Amino acid sequence: MTDQERQARLQMADLCRSLFQRGFSVGTAGNVSVRLDDGFLVSPTNVGLGDLDPDRIARLDANGRHLAGDKPTKEVFLHQAFYDTRPQAGAVVHLHSTWATALSCLADTDPDDCIPPLTPYVVMRVGRVRLVPYAKPGDPVMGDLVRALQGRHAAVLLANHGPVVSGTDLFSAVAAAEELEETARLLVALRGQKLRLLTPAQVADLTASFGPA
Repeated sequence: MTDQERQARLQMADLCRSLFQRGFSVGTAGNVSVRLDDGFLVSPTNVGLGDLDPDRIARLDANGRHLAGDKPTKEVFLHQAFYDTRPQAGAVVHLHSTWATALSCLADTDPDDCIPPLTPYVVMRVGRVRLVPYAKPGDPVMGDLVRALQGRHAAVLLANHGPVVSGTDLFSAVAAAEELEETARLLVALRGQKLRLLTPAQVADLTASFGPA
C-alpha cells in the first residue's frame, strides 16, 4: 500500500465520521470515494459513514474492478461516472442529507438549476447543479445519466434521492457537499418569500476570481 493510499484511507474514515456525527448521513446511507493514481477507494456497502474501518475500505482499479477491501457500495457507478467525465475530480461525496434531498423531492425544483445563486459560497464551491431523473438505488442507469452531462457539473441532485458532489480532493468535496446542504436548507426556509439572488454579473465575477466549481 502506498503512502498516498494510506493517507487517503485515514482521511476518508475521519471526514466520513465527521459527516455522520453532524447529521449529514444516517444509518448506512451515503457513500464516499477518493481517486488514487491507479484507481480509487470507495466506502463499502451496508456500512455507516461513521463506522468506516480504514483497512476495509474498498479498493478499485481505474475501470471500477474490485481489487481489495470489503464489497463496495452498490452505487459505485456514480463515482466512476464523475471520474470518467471530470479529470479534475479527486473525490466524490454522495449523501442523503435532509435539505438537499427535500429539494430533490419538490416538484417545482428547477431541473437545470436546482441550487440558484443565493450566496457567493454556493457559486464558488458547488456551481450550477442539475437534477438527474429518478432511478432506483443501485441502478447503473444513474451513472449513464451523470455521464450524459459530460462533466459540465461538479454536483447533481438525484431526484427523490439526494446530492452527489465532486471536488478536487476529499476535503473540498466534503466542504462543497456541506455548502450545498446549507444552501438547500436556506432555500426551503425561504420558500414563498421574494428572493434576492446574485446577478449574472456577480456570478461571473465570482467565477473569474475563484474559478469554476
